[in-house]
Amino acid sequence: MRISNNWKSYQLLDAGGGYRYERWGNHTVARPDPTVIFGDKNRKIKVSAIYKRSSTGGGEWDRQLAEQVIEYGDLKFKVKPTNFKHMGLFPEQAVNWDFYREKIAGKKDIKILNLFAYTGGATIACAAAGAAVTHVDSAKGMVTWAKENAALSGLADAPIRWIVDDCEKFILREARRGNVYDGIIMDPPSYGRGTNGEVWQLEERLGSLIESTKAILSDKPLFFAVNTYTTGVSHSAVEYILRTTLADKFSVFSGDEIGLPVESTGLALPAGATTFGEN
Repeated sequence: MRISNNWKSYQLLDAGGGYRYERWGNHTVARPDPTVIFGDKNRKIKVSAIYKRSSTGGGEWDRQLAEQVIEYGDLKFKVKPTNFKHMGLFPEQAVNWDFYREKIAGKKDIKILNLFAYTGGATIACAAAGAAVTHVDSAKGMVTWAKENAALSGLADAPIRWIVDDCEKFILREARRGNVYDGIIMDPPSYGRGTNGEVWQLEERLGSLIESTKAILSDKPLFFAVNTYTTGVSHSAVEYILRTTLADKFSVFSGDEIGLPVESTGLALPAGATTFGEN
């Protein structure tokens, strides 16, 4: 497991009874997590807010918290409780931000495409390393949030294209335009609906999505990264897709779980997986 263990303003304090107990800056929150299938609910950590599931689906926070800015090295991010239980950032992804920056560092004219880009953690990391980034997400509010994060990190004027669009349709248009990228990052949802009600299901669409990117990869790309959180879709299955689809583009393929260190136990909580093709 690759672990994001360089945080200072975020901390996974404990996990049990279906919940994560986390410190985000000055706030401590409890959020449900499907990977926490152990322990009990009787944690003695005092929390600022807790996200409670509803018996009819969804859920809500028991109280509102003011937004904060947290830091990861030289990167800064606005965080606050959202209606979807998230805080506006996936802290486990920091280990991937470090990877992207290492691959980009010292190279010129690098173009990166970040698909399903959410609030821009990977976008900002790549831009900070000197890449020109195209950030694509179908939710206008998330793209606006990502812009704010870029400004917080001193990257308001960085070469970032902010695109509100369906990712699959954007890839096809980029191919027709002849645009290519040296790195592609994608963080597709397990399930969702498009702007016209189209159903997205990862197991059915991931293969064709990756296949469509072949036309927009440069001749010698740096990397391709696929983040998955879907139960039942292992990084080995994604690696199989990458190997059979992009064998002519990359020389090395690998995948592993990513996770966060748990302060109370010294162990690591799995939080999805990332699969790479790289050169």
